[in-house]
Amino acid sequence: MPVAPGSPLAGGPRLAAERRSGRALGRYLMCVRVEPGATHIAVLEGRTLVEHYVARPQDDSLQIIGNIYRGRVKNVLPGMEAAFVDIGTPKNAVLYWGDVSYDRDDIERTPGADRIEHLLRPGQTIVCQVTKNPIGLKGARLTQEVSLPGRFVVLVPQSETYGISRRLDDNERKRLRRVLDEVRPDGHGLIVRTAAAGASADDLRRDVAQLVARWEEIDERARRLPAPALLYSEPHMAVRIIREELTEEHRAVLIDDRELYEVVKAYVAEFDPELADRIELYDTASESLPLFERHHVHEQLHKALDRKVWLPSGGSLIIERTEALTVIDVNTGKNVGSSSLEETVFENNLEAADEIARQLRLRDIGGIIVIDFIDMEIKANRQAVMAAFRAALARDKTPTQVYEISELGLVEMTRKRVGEGLVETLSETCPMCNGRGIIFRDSDG
Repeated sequence: MPVAPGSPLAGGPRLAAERRSGRALGRYLMCVRVEPGATHIAVLEGRTLVEHYVARPQDDSLQIIGNIYRGRVKNVLPGMEAAFVDIGTPKNAVLYWGDVSYDRDDIERTPGADRIEHLLRPGQTIVCQVTKNPIGLKGARLTQEVSLPGRFVVLVPQSETYGISRRLDDNERKRLRRVLDEVRPDGHGLIVRTAAAGASADDLRRDVAQLVARWEEIDERARRLPAPALLYSEPHMAVRIIREELTEEHRAVLIDDRELYEVVKAYVAEFDPELADRIELYDTASESLPLFERHHVHEQLHKALDRKVWLPSGGSLIIERTEALTVIDVNTGKNVGSSSLEETVFENNLEAADEIARQLRLRDIGGIIVIDFIDMEIKANRQAVMAAFRAALARDKTPTQVYEISELGLVEMTRKRVGEGLVETLSETCPMCNGRGIIFRDSDG
Protein backbone atom coordinates (compact mmCIF):
# COMPACT_ATOMS: atom_id res chain seq x y z
CA MET A 1 0.00 0.00 0.00
CA PRO A 2 1.47 3.41 -0.83
CA VAL A 3 2.64 5.63 1.97
CA ALA A 4 1.51 9.16 1.18
CA PRO A 5 3.93 12.02 1.78
CA GLY A 6 3.08 14.24 4.69
CA SER A 7 1.44 13.50 7.97
CA PRO A 8 -2.13 13.93 9.13
CA LEU A 9 -0.74 16.20 11.80
CA ALA A 10 0.56 18.55 9.14
CA GLY A 11 -2.87 18.79 7.55
CA GLY A 12 -4.94 20.07 10.44
CA PRO A 13 -6.54 23.01 8.57
CA ARG A 14 -7.26 20.80 5.60
CA LEU A 15 -8.94 18.22 7.80
CA ALA A 16 -11.02 20.94 9.41
CA ALA A 17 -12.15 22.14 5.98
CA GLU A 18 -13.05 18.58 5.03
CA ARG A 19 -15.19 18.24 8.15
CA ARG A 20 -17.04 21.45 7.31
CA SER A 21 -17.74 20.06 3.84
CA GLY A 22 -19.26 17.02 5.51
CA ARG A 23 -16.98 14.38 3.99
CA ALA A 24 -13.25 13.71 4.16
CA LEU A 25 -11.32 13.68 0.91
CA GLY A 26 -8.66 11.14 0.06
CA ARG A 27 -7.18 8.94 -2.59
CA TYR A 28 -7.64 5.64 -0.76
CA LEU A 29 -10.47 3.73 0.90
CA MET A 30 -10.01 0.79 3.24
CA CYS A 31 -12.82 -1.76 3.62
CA VAL A 32 -12.72 -4.32 6.44
CA ARG A 33 -15.14 -7.23 6.18
CA VAL A 34 -15.50 -9.64 9.11
CA GLU A 35 -17.01 -13.07 8.53
CA PRO A 36 -16.96 -16.28 10.57
CA GLY A 37 -13.42 -17.60 10.50
CA ALA A 38 -11.80 -14.76 8.52
CA THR A 39 -11.30 -11.01 8.30
CA HIS A 40 -10.81 -9.52 4.82
CA ILE A 41 -9.15 -6.14 4.32
CA ALA A 42 -9.36 -4.44 0.93
CA VAL A 43 -7.59 -1.23 -0.09
CA LEU A 44 -9.00 0.75 -3.00
CA GLU A 45 -7.30 3.54 -4.91
CA GLY A 46 -10.25 5.48 -6.23
CA ARG A 47 -12.54 2.59 -7.18
CA THR A 48 -9.73 0.23 -8.11
CA LEU A 49 -8.73 -2.59 -5.76
CA VAL A 50 -4.96 -2.44 -5.18
CA GLU A 51 -4.35 -4.66 -2.13
CA HIS A 52 -6.14 -7.42 -0.26
CA TYR A 53 -5.34 -9.14 3.04
CA VAL A 54 -6.92 -12.09 4.84
CA ALA A 55 -6.53 -12.92 8.54
CA ARG A 56 -7.76 -16.29 9.87
CA PRO A 57 -7.42 -17.68 13.41
CA GLN A 58 -5.89 -20.90 12.02
CA ASP A 59 -3.21 -18.82 10.31
CA ASP A 60 -1.79 -17.64 13.64
CA SER A 61 1.08 -20.11 13.25
CA LEU A 62 1.80 -18.82 9.73
CA GLN A 63 1.11 -15.06 9.92
CA ILE A 64 3.76 -14.33 12.52
CA ILE A 65 5.89 -11.64 10.91
CA GLY A 66 6.89 -9.06 13.54
CA ASN A 67 6.40 -11.46 16.46
CA ILE A 68 9.20 -11.68 19.03
CA TYR A 69 10.19 -15.01 20.58
CA ARG A 70 12.59 -16.49 23.04
CA GLY A 71 13.88 -19.36 20.92
CA ARG A 72 16.19 -22.31 21.40
CA VAL A 73 18.91 -23.09 18.85
CA LYS A 74 18.37 -26.63 17.56
CA ASN A 75 21.36 -26.96 15.25
CA VAL A 76 23.96 -24.84 13.51
CA LEU A 77 24.93 -25.46 9.87
CA PRO A 78 28.30 -23.85 9.02
CA GLY A 79 27.95 -24.81 5.36
CA MET A 80 24.69 -22.83 5.13
CA GLU A 81 25.91 -20.06 7.47
CA ALA A 82 22.60 -20.50 9.27
CA ALA A 83 21.05 -21.88 12.43
CA PHE A 84 17.66 -23.50 12.93
CA VAL A 85 15.76 -22.19 15.93
CA ASP A 86 12.76 -23.66 17.74
CA ILE A 87 10.29 -20.84 18.40
CA GLY A 88 7.29 -23.06 19.10
CA THR A 89 5.92 -23.14 15.53
CA PRO A 90 5.37 -26.33 13.49
CA LYS A 91 8.56 -25.72 11.50
CA ASN A 92 11.83 -24.52 12.99
CA ALA A 93 12.76 -21.00 11.92
CA VAL A 94 16.04 -20.11 10.24
CA LEU A 95 18.53 -17.47 11.41
CA TYR A 96 21.26 -16.55 8.92
CA TRP A 97 24.71 -15.33 9.90
CA GLY A 98 24.02 -11.80 8.64
CA ASP A 99 21.06 -11.50 11.04
CA VAL A 100 22.99 -12.56 14.15
CA SER A 101 23.66 -9.78 16.67
CA TYR A 102 26.53 -10.03 19.11
CA ASP A 103 28.91 -7.95 21.17
CA ARG A 104 32.47 -8.66 20.10
CA ASP A 105 33.70 -8.05 23.65
CA ASP A 106 31.36 -10.71 25.03
CA ILE A 107 32.47 -13.52 22.71
CA GLU A 108 35.38 -15.71 23.81
CA ARG A 109 37.14 -16.47 20.56
CA THR A 110 40.34 -16.05 18.70
CA PRO A 111 40.71 -12.94 16.50
CA GLY A 112 38.67 -13.28 13.30
CA ALA A 113 36.59 -16.21 14.55
CA ASP A 114 33.18 -14.72 13.87
CA ARG A 115 31.55 -17.48 11.86
CA ILE A 116 28.07 -18.54 12.89
CA GLU A 117 29.36 -21.67 14.68
CA HIS A 118 31.45 -19.37 16.90
CA LEU A 119 28.44 -17.22 17.79
CA LEU A 120 25.68 -19.79 18.31
CA ARG A 121 25.59 -23.31 19.70
CA PRO A 122 22.84 -25.96 19.98
CA GLY A 123 20.73 -25.53 23.11
CA GLN A 124 21.46 -21.80 23.40
CA THR A 125 18.45 -19.52 23.98
CA ILE A 126 18.12 -16.25 22.08
CA VAL A 127 15.62 -13.42 21.65
CA CYS A 128 14.65 -13.11 18.00
CA GLN A 129 12.03 -11.56 15.73
CA VAL A 130 10.31 -12.96 12.65
CA THR A 131 11.10 -11.01 9.47
CA LYS A 132 9.44 -13.38 7.01
CA ASN A 133 6.44 -15.67 7.46
CA PRO A 134 6.81 -19.41 6.86
CA ILE A 135 5.81 -20.21 3.27
CA GLY A 136 5.20 -23.70 1.96
CA LEU A 137 7.97 -25.98 3.14
CA LYS A 138 10.13 -23.11 4.36
CA GLY A 139 10.18 -22.04 8.00
CA ALA A 140 10.06 -18.46 9.19
CA ARG A 141 13.11 -16.23 8.84
CA LEU A 142 14.52 -14.56 11.95
CA THR A 143 16.72 -11.70 13.03
CA GLN A 144 18.27 -10.92 16.38
CA GLU A 145 18.02 -7.18 15.71
CA VAL A 146 14.59 -6.67 17.24
CA SER A 147 12.55 -3.61 16.26
CA LEU A 148 9.24 -2.27 17.57
CA PRO A 149 7.23 -0.08 15.19
CA GLY A 150 5.20 2.83 16.50
CA ARG A 151 3.16 5.47 14.73
CA PHE A 152 6.05 7.85 14.06
CA VAL A 153 9.22 5.95 14.99
CA VAL A 154 10.66 2.46 15.14
CA LEU A 155 12.50 1.53 18.33
CA VAL A 156 15.57 -0.71 17.92
CA PRO A 157 16.35 -1.94 21.46
CA GLN A 158 19.94 -2.19 22.63
CA SER A 159 21.27 -0.75 19.39
CA GLU A 160 23.10 2.30 18.08
CA THR A 161 20.85 2.47 15.01
CA TYR A 162 19.89 6.03 14.11
CA GLY A 163 18.04 7.06 10.96
CA ILE A 164 15.31 9.10 9.28
CA SER A 165 13.14 8.03 6.36
CA ARG A 166 14.58 9.03 3.01
CA ARG A 167 11.10 9.79 1.70
CA LEU A 168 11.09 13.00 3.74
CA ASP A 169 12.44 16.22 2.22
CA ASP A 170 15.72 17.71 3.43
CA ASN A 171 14.17 20.48 5.55
CA GLU A 172 11.91 18.04 7.37
CA ARG A 173 14.81 15.64 7.90
CA LYS A 174 16.86 18.41 9.50
CA ARG A 175 13.97 19.38 11.80
CA LEU A 176 13.35 15.79 12.83
CA ARG A 177 17.05 15.22 13.45
CA ARG A 178 16.99 18.00 16.04
CA VAL A 179 13.85 16.53 17.62
CA LEU A 180 15.38 13.05 17.57
CA ASP A 181 18.34 14.25 19.61
CA GLU A 182 15.89 15.31 22.33
CA VAL A 183 13.72 12.19 22.47
CA ARG A 184 16.19 9.39 21.78
CA PRO A 185 16.27 7.00 24.76
CA ASP A 186 19.55 5.87 26.30
CA GLY A 187 20.76 2.50 25.09
CA HIS A 188 18.29 2.19 22.23
CA GLY A 189 18.24 3.10 18.55
CA LEU A 190 15.50 4.97 16.69
CA ILE A 191 14.34 5.17 13.09
CA VAL A 192 11.95 7.98 12.18
CA ARG A 193 9.17 6.96 9.80
CA THR A 194 7.67 8.87 6.87
CA ALA A 195 4.48 9.41 8.89
CA ALA A 196 6.48 11.63 11.29
CA ALA A 197 6.39 14.54 8.84
CA GLY A 198 4.93 17.49 10.72
CA ALA A 199 4.85 15.64 14.05
CA SER A 200 5.84 17.66 17.12
CA ALA A 201 8.49 16.76 19.68
CA ASP A 202 5.72 15.79 22.12
CA ASP A 203 4.19 13.43 19.57
CA LEU A 204 7.51 11.67 19.04
CA ARG A 205 8.32 11.67 22.76
CA ARG A 206 4.98 10.01 23.55
CA ASP A 207 5.52 7.44 20.80
CA VAL A 208 9.02 6.64 22.08
CA ALA A 209 7.82 6.32 25.69
CA GLN A 210 5.14 3.79 24.68
CA LEU A 211 7.67 1.73 22.71
CA VAL A 212 10.24 1.76 25.52
CA ALA A 213 7.58 0.60 28.01
CA ARG A 214 6.59 -2.19 25.61
CA TRP A 215 10.21 -3.30 25.25
CA GLU A 216 10.66 -3.40 29.03
CA GLU A 217 7.67 -5.77 29.25
CA ILE A 218 9.16 -7.96 26.50
CA ASP A 219 12.56 -7.99 28.16
CA GLU A 220 11.01 -8.99 31.49
CA ARG A 221 9.12 -11.87 29.83
CA ALA A 222 12.31 -12.99 28.09
CA ARG A 223 14.06 -13.30 31.46
CA ARG A 224 11.15 -15.15 33.05
CA LEU A 225 9.74 -17.53 30.43
CA PRO A 226 11.48 -20.75 29.31
CA ALA A 227 12.22 -21.22 25.61
CA PRO A 228 10.47 -21.54 23.26
CA ALA A 229 8.10 -18.74 24.23
CA LEU A 230 6.17 -15.99 22.47
CA LEU A 231 7.20 -12.67 23.99
CA TYR A 232 5.26 -10.25 21.80
CA SER A 233 2.74 -10.69 19.00
CA GLU A 234 1.59 -8.13 16.48
CA PRO A 235 -2.01 -6.87 16.92
CA HIS A 236 -4.96 -7.79 14.73
CA MET A 237 -4.16 -7.36 11.04
CA ALA A 238 -6.68 -4.51 10.65
CA VAL A 239 -5.03 -2.61 13.50
CA ARG A 240 -1.56 -3.38 12.18
CA ILE A 241 -2.31 -2.19 8.64
CA ILE A 242 -3.97 0.97 9.91
CA ARG A 243 -0.97 1.66 12.15
CA GLU A 244 1.37 1.28 9.19
CA GLU A 245 -0.59 3.00 6.45
CA LEU A 246 -3.38 5.33 7.58
CA THR A 247 -2.76 8.92 6.48
CA GLU A 248 -4.82 11.89 5.39
CA GLU A 249 -4.79 10.31 1.92
CA HIS A 250 -7.38 7.79 3.17
CA ARG A 251 -10.89 9.18 2.92
CA ALA A 252 -12.33 6.48 5.20
CA VAL A 253 -11.88 3.10 6.85
CA LEU A 254 -15.17 1.17 6.68
CA ILE A 255 -15.61 -1.75 9.10
CA ASP A 256 -18.71 -3.98 9.08
CA ASP A 257 -18.19 -5.45 12.57
CA ARG A 258 -18.99 -3.34 15.63
CA GLU A 259 -16.51 -5.04 17.97
CA LEU A 260 -13.57 -4.56 15.61
CA TYR A 261 -14.79 -1.05 14.81
CA GLU A 262 -14.62 -0.10 18.50
CA VAL A 263 -11.09 -1.51 18.82
CA VAL A 264 -9.81 0.30 15.73
CA LYS A 265 -11.60 3.55 16.55
CA ALA A 266 -10.06 3.64 20.05
CA TYR A 267 -6.61 2.83 18.67
CA VAL A 268 -6.72 5.59 16.04
CA ALA A 269 -8.17 8.10 18.55
CA GLU A 270 -5.14 7.42 20.74
CA PHE A 271 -2.40 7.87 18.16
CA ASP A 272 -4.07 10.47 15.90
CA PRO A 273 -7.38 12.05 17.06
CA GLU A 274 -7.73 14.06 13.84
CA LEU A 275 -8.15 10.86 11.85
CA ALA A 276 -10.48 9.09 14.28
CA ASP A 277 -13.61 10.36 12.51
CA ARG A 278 -12.51 8.54 9.34
CA ILE A 279 -13.06 5.19 11.06
CA GLU A 280 -16.68 4.39 10.20
CA LEU A 281 -19.03 1.53 11.04
CA TYR A 282 -20.69 0.02 7.98
CA ASP A 283 -24.05 -1.04 9.37
CA THR A 284 -25.03 -4.17 7.46
CA ALA A 285 -28.52 -4.06 8.97
CA SER A 286 -29.35 -0.72 7.39
CA GLU A 287 -27.35 -1.04 4.17
CA SER A 288 -28.93 -2.74 1.16
CA LEU A 289 -25.68 -4.40 0.03
CA PRO A 290 -22.76 -6.04 1.88
CA LEU A 291 -19.64 -3.89 2.16
CA PHE A 292 -17.56 -5.69 -0.46
CA GLU A 293 -20.42 -5.71 -2.95
CA ARG A 294 -21.12 -2.02 -2.39
CA HIS A 295 -17.57 -1.15 -3.44
CA HIS A 296 -17.20 -3.90 -6.09
CA VAL A 297 -14.42 -5.66 -4.19
CA HIS A 298 -15.80 -9.15 -4.81
CA GLU A 299 -15.96 -8.53 -8.54
CA GLN A 300 -12.37 -7.31 -8.68
CA LEU A 301 -11.12 -10.17 -6.51
CA HIS A 302 -12.60 -12.73 -8.89
CA LYS A 303 -10.89 -11.00 -11.82
CA ALA A 304 -7.60 -11.06 -9.88
CA LEU A 305 -7.79 -14.86 -9.79
CA ASP A 306 -8.02 -15.16 -13.59
CA ARG A 307 -4.96 -15.86 -15.72
CA LYS A 308 -6.09 -13.24 -18.27
CA VAL A 309 -6.34 -9.52 -17.43
CA TRP A 310 -7.87 -7.13 -19.94
CA LEU A 311 -6.32 -3.69 -20.53
CA PRO A 312 -8.47 -0.56 -21.16
CA SER A 313 -7.57 -0.32 -24.87
CA GLY A 314 -8.38 -3.99 -25.55
CA GLY A 315 -4.95 -5.51 -24.97
CA SER A 316 -4.41 -8.21 -22.36
CA LEU A 317 -2.00 -9.81 -19.92
CA ILE A 318 -1.57 -13.53 -19.41
CA ILE A 319 -0.23 -14.33 -15.93
CA GLU A 320 1.14 -17.83 -15.37
CA ARG A 321 2.48 -18.80 -11.94
CA THR A 322 4.75 -21.69 -11.06
CA GLU A 323 6.66 -22.69 -7.95
CA ALA A 324 9.89 -21.25 -9.38
CA LEU A 325 8.75 -18.06 -11.13
CA THR A 326 5.89 -16.05 -12.61
CA VAL A 327 5.67 -15.30 -16.33
CA ILE A 328 3.60 -12.39 -17.67
CA ASP A 329 2.89 -12.13 -21.39
CA VAL A 330 1.65 -8.85 -22.91
CA ASN A 331 -0.66 -9.05 -25.94
CA THR A 332 -2.39 -6.44 -28.12
CA GLY A 333 -5.54 -8.57 -28.22
CA LYS A 334 -8.43 -6.42 -29.45
CA ASN A 335 -6.28 -3.28 -29.57
CA VAL A 336 -5.78 -2.51 -33.28
CA GLY A 337 -4.63 1.09 -32.82
CA SER A 338 -5.23 3.99 -35.22
CA SER A 339 -1.91 5.31 -36.56
CA SER A 340 1.00 2.86 -36.77
CA LEU A 341 2.05 -0.53 -35.40
CA GLU A 342 4.86 1.00 -33.30
CA GLU A 343 2.49 3.54 -31.76
CA THR A 344 -0.13 0.85 -31.05
CA VAL A 345 2.46 -1.41 -29.40
CA PHE A 346 3.95 1.46 -27.41
CA GLU A 347 0.59 2.58 -25.98
CA ASN A 348 -0.35 -1.04 -25.23
CA ASN A 349 2.92 -1.60 -23.36
CA LEU A 350 2.43 1.61 -21.34
CA GLU A 351 -1.00 0.37 -20.20
CA ALA A 352 0.50 -3.05 -19.45
CA ALA A 353 3.32 -1.56 -17.36
CA ASP A 354 0.86 0.16 -15.01
CA GLU A 355 -1.46 -2.84 -14.81
CA ILE A 356 1.37 -5.32 -14.17
CA ALA A 357 2.57 -3.28 -11.19
CA ARG A 358 -1.00 -3.25 -9.82
CA GLN A 359 -1.45 -6.99 -10.34
CA LEU A 360 1.84 -7.77 -8.56
CA ARG A 361 0.59 -5.87 -5.50
CA LEU A 362 -2.96 -7.18 -5.62
CA ARG A 363 -1.98 -10.82 -6.18
CA ASP A 364 1.04 -10.46 -3.86
CA ILE A 365 3.29 -12.17 -6.38
CA GLY A 366 6.85 -12.66 -5.16
CA GLY A 367 10.08 -14.26 -6.29
CA ILE A 368 11.37 -14.25 -9.87
CA ILE A 369 9.13 -12.55 -12.45
CA VAL A 370 9.69 -12.50 -16.23
CA ILE A 371 7.67 -10.07 -18.37
CA ASP A 372 7.39 -10.35 -22.15
CA PHE A 373 6.46 -6.89 -23.42
CA ILE A 374 5.59 -6.59 -27.08
CA ASP A 375 8.73 -5.78 -29.12
CA MET A 376 9.34 -2.08 -29.80
CA GLU A 377 11.71 -0.85 -32.50
CA ILE A 378 12.32 2.65 -31.13
CA LYS A 379 14.75 2.81 -28.21
CA ALA A 380 13.06 5.89 -26.71
CA ASN A 381 9.79 3.95 -26.51
CA ARG A 382 11.46 1.08 -24.67
CA GLN A 383 12.98 3.55 -22.21
CA ALA A 384 9.62 5.27 -21.69
CA VAL A 385 7.89 1.95 -20.95
CA MET A 386 10.57 1.01 -18.40
CA ALA A 387 10.34 4.45 -16.77
CA ALA A 388 6.55 4.10 -16.49
CA PHE A 389 6.94 0.59 -15.06
CA ARG A 390 9.42 1.73 -12.41
CA ALA A 391 7.19 4.69 -11.50
CA ALA A 392 4.23 2.33 -11.03
CA LEU A 393 6.34 -0.04 -8.91
CA ALA A 394 7.37 2.89 -6.69
CA ARG A 395 3.85 2.80 -5.19
CA ASP A 396 4.52 -0.75 -3.99
CA LYS A 397 5.89 -0.95 -0.46
CA THR A 398 7.31 -4.45 -1.07
CA PRO A 399 10.93 -4.23 -2.32
CA THR A 400 11.46 -4.90 -6.03
CA GLN A 401 14.46 -5.05 -8.33
CA VAL A 402 14.00 -4.53 -12.08
CA TYR A 403 16.44 -4.94 -14.96
CA GLU A 404 16.31 -3.34 -18.40
CA ILE A 405 14.67 -5.02 -21.39
CA SER A 406 17.00 -7.81 -22.53
CA GLU A 407 18.08 -8.65 -26.07
CA LEU A 408 15.24 -11.19 -26.14
CA GLY A 409 12.74 -8.45 -25.31
CA LEU A 410 12.18 -9.73 -21.76
CA VAL A 411 12.15 -7.82 -18.47
CA GLU A 412 13.54 -9.75 -15.53
CA MET A 413 12.67 -8.64 -12.01
CA THR A 414 12.29 -9.88 -8.45
CA ARG A 415 9.76 -8.94 -5.80
CA LYS A 416 10.31 -9.89 -2.18
CA ARG A 417 8.11 -12.83 -1.21
CA VAL A 418 6.40 -11.90 2.06
CA GLY A 419 3.20 -13.94 1.91
CA GLU A 420 1.44 -16.83 0.24
CA GLY A 421 -0.16 -14.79 -2.52
CA LEU A 422 -3.79 -14.09 -3.34
CA VAL A 423 -4.44 -17.33 -5.22
CA GLU A 424 -3.11 -19.49 -2.41
CA THR A 425 -4.96 -17.46 0.22
CA LEU A 426 -8.34 -17.81 -1.47
CA SER A 427 -8.04 -21.37 -2.75
CA GLU A 428 -7.29 -24.95 -1.76
CA THR A 429 -5.15 -27.50 -3.57
CA CYS A 430 -7.23 -29.79 -5.78
CA PRO A 431 -7.42 -33.24 -4.10
CA MET A 432 -7.62 -34.98 -7.49
CA CYS A 433 -4.43 -33.65 -9.10
CA ASN A 434 -2.62 -32.23 -6.02
CA GLY A 435 -2.23 -28.88 -7.70
CA ARG A 436 -0.72 -30.10 -10.97
CA GLY A 437 -3.76 -29.24 -13.03
CA ILE A 438 -3.92 -32.63 -14.73
CA ILE A 439 -5.50 -36.00 -13.97
CA PHE A 440 -3.57 -39.10 -15.05
CA ARG A 441 -5.47 -41.81 -16.87
CA ASP A 442 -5.74 -45.15 -15.17
CA SER A 443 -2.90 -47.24 -16.61
CA ASP A 444 -5.04 -50.35 -16.35
CA GLY A 445 -7.84 -48.86 -18.42
